[in-house]
Amino acid sequence: MNKRDWNNHPPLVYPDYKSTVVRNPAKPLIPVPEEMMDLRMPVYGDAVIDKLDHDLTKNSIVNGEPLGERIVIHGKVIDEQGRGIPNVLVEIWQCNSTGRYIHKLDQHDAPLDPNFVGAGRALTDDAGNYRFYTIKPGAYPWGNHPNAWRPAHIHFSLFGHQFADRLITQMYFPGDPLFAYDPIFNSVPAHARDLLVADFKIELTEPGFALGYEFNIVLRGSRQTPFE
Repeated sequence: MNKRDWNNHPPLVYPDYKSTVVRNPAKPLIPVPEEMMDLRMPVYGDAVIDKLDHDLTKNSIVNGEPLGERIVIHGKVIDEQGRGIPNVLVEIWQCNSTGRYIHKLDQHDAPLDPNFVGAGRALTDDAGNYRFYTIKPGAYPWGNHPNAWRPAHIHFSLFGHQFADRLITQMYFPGDPLFAYDPIFNSVPAHARDLLVADFKIELTEPGFALGYEFNIVLRGSRQTPFE
């Protein structure tokens, strides 16, 4: 991995985002045994990608279609020269349309959707393209500060040719009124925040089915996507 340019990325400790204060090391680093590198394995395993893994509207249906606004997200994983990167494993996870994750620690008083797990994965093609179908996530309270709400967002995880090369970021939606109040979003340097916001694209919209958004992920250079 190239050395990270901190001009675009959030600092490791950002006091307004309280979890960073307790999560990040305050003491010298300790060498990690080589076998512990397995903890960086893909979240959803190393099995062959299924034909529906990229479609979160269909990959967990039990009783019917998931509830919410259907969207399609298309983008490219590119280098600083705009060249597409093939065979990148892209994993995403998100809450449902009511703002709740399927996770035992999520106690938000909002309904779960039995037909939506909120997880998917895809490989970029030879030109670096990827595509996901999903439901637009809702905002949710998160307890960081009084009346704290997270803007709608989708988490992205990218793996290169080695599993040790993992990058994590978040994709936001244009015009969200919660941007001004979210310390996670605002921990990113102001000039780079727009790199985390997807573009609505009418040409990507599938008539009668889903609105279209474009989210390109740049791995290096002055327009490098901010990573966590």
